Parts: sequence; C-alpha cells; structure tokens
Amino acid sequence: MLKITSKQLEVTALIRERIEGRLEKLSRHDIHLINPHVIITQEKQLFKIEASVGLPSGELFAQAKRENLYAAITAMGQKLEKQLNRLTHKPQAQRNVSLPNDTESEFEYVYKEENAA
Repeated sequence: MLKITSKQLEVTALIRERIEGRLEKLSRHDIHLINPHVIITQEKQLFKIEASVGLPSGELFAQAKRENLYAAITAMGQKLEKQLNRLTHKPQAQRNVSLPNDTESEFEYVYKEENAA
C-alpha cells in the first residue's frame, strides 16, 4: 500500500494518480514493492519529493527538487527506475562475468611411442 505524506500541500487525486503511475512502472521488473512511502514538501519556489521503496533484496531511495511538482514526480520516478534497473541487471553485467579459459582445448598433445624397445 502506497503511503503519501505531504507538508504544506494538499494531496489531490491527480497528484496521487501521477505518483501511483510512476511506481507502477517499477512493477515491470517483477519485483514486489514493500511499503512505498513518498514525502512531498514545498520549499519556497521548489517542490521536493522523496521516495523510499523497500525490496526483498534491499531498499531504493530517490529525491528530486523542481519548480513544477509533476516534473519533480517524473524525475523521482526516473531515478527509482534507474536504481531498480541497475539492481535487477547486476548479475548479468559484463564485469561480473569471468572469461572461460579455452586455451587448453586449443592444443591437443598426442603422445605416440615410436620404436619402443
């Protein structure tokens, strides 16, 4: 269940829909989201949005500051997607794959006894 906390701002249905839509994009990775929590604050001319999402293998956290609230929500969602993408594809990354040692199979040594006593 998504929890949205707001300071100095009323959370309208449109804001809630936008946040839920951004978090639904995370579900493409087939990972169960545990207790997603979003905090929205308004600081002078900027909107600050923070999100923390628990995962079975860790936790994601992202924050964004923008003059437009919807742009901040989008930026926060993109940061979460990037973190989740990095986390889910880490085992498949090239740096984790060791190269097989095929040099032994290229050379075959055949020992034949010639003129054995």
